[in-house]
Amino acid sequence: MTSVFAPFRSLRNPTFARLYISQATSLLGDALTWVGLALLAYELAGANSSIILGAALTLRVTAFVILSPLAGALADRLDRKLILVSSDLGRMVVIGLMPFVTQAWQVYVLMFALNALTAFFTPTYQATIPLVTGKDDYGQAISLSGATYEVLGVLGPGIAGGVAAFLGTRSIFFLDAITFLISGILILTLPRSLNATRAPSETSSATTWKDIQDGTIRLWKDASIRYALLLELVASVAGALVLVNTVGLVKGGLGLGNLEYGWVMAAFGVGATLAALAVGALEKRLPRTRFALFGALVTTLAVLPANFVGVMPLLGLWLLAGAGQNWVNLPTQALIADRTPLEVQGRVYGAHFAWSHLWWALAYPLAGWLGSSFASRNFMIGGMVGLALLIVIQTMLAPSNATLEKPPTFSKDR
Repeated sequence: MTSVFAPFRSLRNPTFARLYISQATSLLGDALTWVGLALLAYELAGANSSIILGAALTLRVTAFVILSPLAGALADRLDRKLILVSSDLGRMVVIGLMPFVTQAWQVYVLMFALNALTAFFTPTYQATIPLVTGKDDYGQAISLSGATYEVLGVLGPGIAGGVAAFLGTRSIFFLDAITFLISGILILTLPRSLNATRAPSETSSATTWKDIQDGTIRLWKDASIRYALLLELVASVAGALVLVNTVGLVKGGLGLGNLEYGWVMAAFGVGATLAALAVGALEKRLPRTRFALFGALVTTLAVLPANFVGVMPLLGLWLLAGAGQNWVNLPTQALIADRTPLEVQGRVYGAHFAWSHLWWALAYPLAGWLGSSFASRNFMIGGMVGLALLIVIQTMLAPSNATLEKPPTFSKDR
């Protein structure tokens, strides 16, 4: 039982504790944003609200893929506190404008701006965890952050729904803006700057573009990180199937209602939360690549039989599918901290954030096509695609034991 609470030990570090509370507050803001956006889209477009939501999700991924490598490079050059606070205050302003939206194009502009700022906040935060926690605690700190993300993903919609019921749809955005303001203030109160010490070879002639390239090169050159990143591709196929096609499965295939759909999606979130805590408890006992492989296998196998079961078995399958997602994602984040010099982790986390979201940009259309073309077998076919990818990756790209023991040597590390 004690090991379940192991991730919370990272909060003994007062700097990380304050940083963590700031992140948790901004994550609550994110959860409020998407519920508020869904309700606002329905106000603006009625039955065509899915068009607005689909475009907003596309803009979200586009902003992440384009801008997060730049954010990571800047995180190695600038005070990370400045980046985090600026991102929070910028998001506060953008969200504060949402209640005054009257046209769909205004939603698109504000959603791109919001996610552009998130593209700067999230990889900078991820790179800052090892900086403030030290070698012994960053694995647990990453796990705690992941668990919090999942918990707020489950609780946030309920909070937003309550606000909308009592105060109205557009009031959600005012509460949302306050969360980002609180997050920014908490970061401002950190006792010191959050600068990464630059390597001796990092001269003034180095450009931001070279840093961006360096982040992607490091991400792909390390066999262990590359392997885990590709396992995230497998996980994104299963995850996209769940997010895109569960509503059709529950309401169309099983003939059930919104309540049952909520239960099933909550099971997915609960599984991801428990998995994040398990990563923190076991992260020093199992190799991270083995954890990621196990997660990719679990989440893929969980979706395979979904078209052929009732709601109760589906709850169990989605619990496992959610767990598998975080058994891939969190060990991959920790691998970057394990195998990348501290002074260049910002650019690598930025590159990772871009590439991992690119996988979802590919997986969402695949899931949508399977859902529309093979409604009665979409999860089975999608699961087989994921399983085939997993077999190819494991057969051709799994790192050797010797590779796991020694990180690669880069020219900038000398």
